[in-house]
Amino acid sequence: MPKKTITKKVLIVIFCTAVSFLAASCGHDPVSGGKAPTFDRERSRFGEPIETGRVESDEIKESSGITSSKCQPDVLWTHNDSGDGPYLYAIDPKGRDLGTWKVENAENVDWEDIASAKDESGSCFLYIGDIGNGRKDPRGEHRIYRVEEPSVDDAKRGTSRKEPATTAEAELLTFSYPDERQDAETLMVHPTSGILYVVTKRRDSGAGVYRIRPAFGDGPVTAERIGEIVVPAIPNGFLTGGDIAPDGKRIVLCDYFAAYEFSLANDAEAFDEIWKQKPVTIDLGDRTQGEAIGYSADGRSLFATSEGRSQNLIEVRVRE
Repeated sequence: MPKKTITKKVLIVIFCTAVSFLAASCGHDPVSGGKAPTFDRERSRFGEPIETGRVESDEIKESSGITSSKCQPDVLWTHNDSGDGPYLYAIDPKGRDLGTWKVENAENVDWEDIASAKDESGSCFLYIGDIGNGRKDPRGEHRIYRVEEPSVDDAKRGTSRKEPATTAEAELLTFSYPDERQDAETLMVHPTSGILYVVTKRRDSGAGVYRIRPAFGDGPVTAERIGEIVVPAIPNGFLTGGDIAPDGKRIVLCDYFAAYEFSLANDAEAFDEIWKQKPVTIDLGDRTQGEAIGYSADGRSLFATSEGRSQNLIEVRVRE
């Protein structure tokens, strides 16, 4: 083979590798060589994806997590990825802007997901996962914030990062992994036990599932690895978001291709058996870079967003 041809091929390989590395370093994760799954339209309990609207606030440019309020109807909460301050944004199911809140006693190193839950007294809380580590830096401890859900009303609709509303002071839980450095974009909270789950994001294997006791304010804890989970896509552990259904019997995970719902086989099964089940693949429609998914407050819909300004808000509803 001529020397010139070899040199050209080598340069192409070096260029492509550099582009991939720079994209990953900037927080983007192009799945080169990835393969989308086949949608389980017959097995799925959900219908076709619907674009309900566009995310109205131009401050939401990297929607990296989404959750439905369990106390306020038609309120969804989202946040930006790293690079933003400690802000939460409320939107409605059509993407309309309901206001901006600064989370007191918090910072955004790499916020990747958000979850919500109602306690026994009827109070609602938001859980924010500062759990990203795309470069696998030596980040010894990760953070989960818990903050009482703020009230959304007409007076808050004009708030912004420049003049935000403020939340109550957030409680902090710091945790470390028992094994190696991990990157994660999925935080979930069980609706009755309050146990926290973090699912990692991996290119080269299935995703690790870690269980964390909700020891807010008690000092650092070590997450417990309880298993590994895969989805029917390539790569099979490249997960970017997730949620536990309000009834505690289902979970949904997503990657850039689709959503995957896991269900307990029967009511008698312990919740942690859910990680061993075979998922049903759900079509989420057209997403630019989908990193956020969550159940509606009644569990009969899924909401999904993408990174980027003015992205479409997608809803997938349970078939009637």
